[in-house]
Order: sequence, then C-alpha cells, then structure tokens
Amino acid sequence: MAPLSFDRSAVRIFKDNVRVSLRLTPKASKNGITGIAQDADGGEFIKASVTTVAEAGKANAQLIKILSNEWGVAKSSLEIVHGRTNRRKVVEISGDAPTVERKLAAWMKSLPGKSNG
Repeated sequence: MAPLSFDRSAVRIFKDNVRVSLRLTPKASKNGITGIAQDADGGEFIKASVTTVAEAGKANAQLIKILSNEWGVAKSSLEIVHGRTNRRKVVEISGDAPTVERKLAAWMKSLPGKSNG
C-alpha cells in the first residue's frame, strides 16, 4: 500500500490508516515522548521512552499505552507493524485517516523541535 505522500515525515498518511515512525528507549528514567529527530537519511521519527524493560513485549505494551493517551485514540486502534523486537518501530493507527491526521498534526506542533539523533 503506497502512502498518499512520499515525504520524510514521521507521520505517513495512507488511505485507510496512518503510520508513525518511532524510536523507543526502554529502561528510561521516565515514560513519555521526548521529541522529533532525524536519521542519517533525513527521515523523521518520534522519540519515545518507557521505564519498562524490553522483554516479553513489556516495553511495546507500555509504548502503546502512552501513545493511546497522547493521541486520544483507543489502544485497540494501535498496532506495531514493524520493529516489534527493535528500537525503531512503525505504529499503525487504524480509523478515519483524515481525522487521525488532524489529531496528530496538532499534537506534533507541541513536541520539542527536531534534532539529530
């Protein structure tokens, strides 16, 4: 399924869902979203951290809980579609893509600015 836009944004809009690129840091001092960064190729990702360990899916479950609260969407609408066992992940948000896109656009404006890393 091709995205409707091909930019290097952390948020990619498709016809039936939205996908968000993230980098997760487990065993951090606190849970939360810490900002937006760029990889070496210029692609953006959202930086997130959880206090749980990366074992038996605990860090992923905590990430889904945090994203559900941050984005105001049901946990059942979120799925890690790439990177279940990796720090780099892609989370898919099912639902009405234009509505989700508007929520995320407003939410992203509140994040700390871009940095390399």
